[in-house]
Amino acid sequence: MGAAEPGAVVVGVDGVGAVLPSQGPAVLARDLPSLVAALSPGTRYVTWSAASVAPLIAAGAVLDRTWDVAEVHRLVHGGWAAGPERAWSAVHGLDASAAPTAPSGDLFDLLADEVPREQLVLDDGYLRADAVTGAWLTTPQRCAAFAEAARQVATAQHEGMTARGPRVLATAHAESAAAVLCVELEQGGLPIDRATARALVADAAGAEPHTLEEELAARVTRDAPVLAALPGTGHVDLRNPAQVKAMLARAGIDVPSTRKWVLEAHVATHPVVPALLEWRKRERIATTYGWRWLREHVGSDDRLRGAWAACDGAAGRMTAQAGLHNLPAELRPAVAADDGHVLVRADLGQVEPRVLAAVSRDEAFAAATREDDLYAPVAARLGVDRPVAKIAVLAAMYGQRSGPAAEALKGLEREYPVAMAHLQRAQDRGRRGEPVRTFGGRLVRTDFGVGGLDDEGRDGLAASRGRFARNAVIQGSAAELFKAWAATVRVAVRPLEGRIVLCLHDELLVHVPQERADEAAAVVDRALTDAARRWLGGEQVRFVSDTSIVRRWSEAK
Repeated sequence: MGAAEPGAVVVGVDGVGAVLPSQGPAVLARDLPSLVAALSPGTRYVTWSAASVAPLIAAGAVLDRTWDVAEVHRLVHGGWAAGPERAWSAVHGLDASAAPTAPSGDLFDLLADEVPREQLVLDDGYLRADAVTGAWLTTPQRCAAFAEAARQVATAQHEGMTARGPRVLATAHAESAAAVLCVELEQGGLPIDRATARALVADAAGAEPHTLEEELAARVTRDAPVLAALPGTGHVDLRNPAQVKAMLARAGIDVPSTRKWVLEAHVATHPVVPALLEWRKRERIATTYGWRWLREHVGSDDRLRGAWAACDGAAGRMTAQAGLHNLPAELRPAVAADDGHVLVRADLGQVEPRVLAAVSRDEAFAAATREDDLYAPVAARLGVDRPVAKIAVLAAMYGQRSGPAAEALKGLEREYPVAMAHLQRAQDRGRRGEPVRTFGGRLVRTDFGVGGLDDEGRDGLAASRGRFARNAVIQGSAAELFKAWAATVRVAVRPLEGRIVLCLHDELLVHVPQERADEAAAVVDRALTDAARRWLGGEQVRFVSDTSIVRRWSEAK
């Protein structure tokens, strides 16, 4: 793997582990501090996954250069499943579905052939199941054997990625770094102003209930303004869409569903609609981000924590649990920097159309990215107003061909044929259920759906697959650029005592001491230029970030 063999590291049960340096004998350790001390700065370390070395990171390990076997497997093969048994099977030509499973303790386990205690690779070529689960990793020697197996897989993966070109290899490195960042995000948490959070939840959900009766009384209080807007309605369960539709019908409002965007079209029709929309916001906070959410996910150190993943198993976007990726705007005032600190908030501007220009290599479209607002030159070229141009560009990436942008879409195909053809090729592959690949080489499967459909059902499924593929090649590529940027920022702000505390689709929040704020903001912007140049292999397309320094997330515009 490159000029020198990579290192490898495995953490086993109760902190035992092993570090295989790039050169020299293995370091066998019986505690985490010894493992941390054995890591050499600058060495690229192979891990089965960043999550598998989370205890090492919590103990202070700085892993800036890694090769994450699981993330690379997801890049190559698509999907989410990427355990050691799958990655090992893939590079050894084995059927992963035939890999042994961990003992369940039933009678059939007693009939199975007993595996020698120190044998990692079984006679049929598979890894022993209890090594995959981690239960076998009770000694440093076993950890060393498992680390060597990871290094073998990584070497095979590296050879395959190298054959596909430097961009794919660079993506593997960025995805591996993003996986380590995910561990750090979960361990460090998002800073929360608890007093503000409690006040916001109380405003939406009522005072914290301590009994079931108090919780039910709070529900009645939240429901009251909606029912009062339509006197004589009687009892209506606002959490039952059928009953809500019936209630709206009594007000002369016929809607196909009670979705937010459907209701918004009737705001001026009757007072019950704005009351219902306000109720939806409060109910969401009460049920999803209410008092229980605060108790379960905000720690005693005022940090909101949830599990993070570098890949969603589809196009490759980062995901997070505990509401970190769906926090309502009403609660953003509660995301606040610690005393003496600020948040550097940076948001990629118009990133998906700029990515389209990059991945399609459409020179005319790339020229539009030189402007701060790329929709302005596109509108001028199409001879339409800017809002129409924006709708047309977004519709093109999402496969929508009807509505007010239909004529402008024809103009896009005329003026930017290279970009539009790139999207169409992806859509055609998706319609056939064939996989597509992102700019960085991620395999995105489109063979989802069910069998037994009639002709109309098959046509609908094909259309859905096509739209998904059309957007996935852009959304997935944008995710790769974002993660390359985040990985660059992660290292660049460390000397400023800064750390990333949130990655939200195209947005970064960096927590940094107040006196380093301006410097950190400049570093974040410079990191985007550097990451984009490496990701694209040049400066043909300009990427921009809206960067600001705030105390609370809600202050960012």
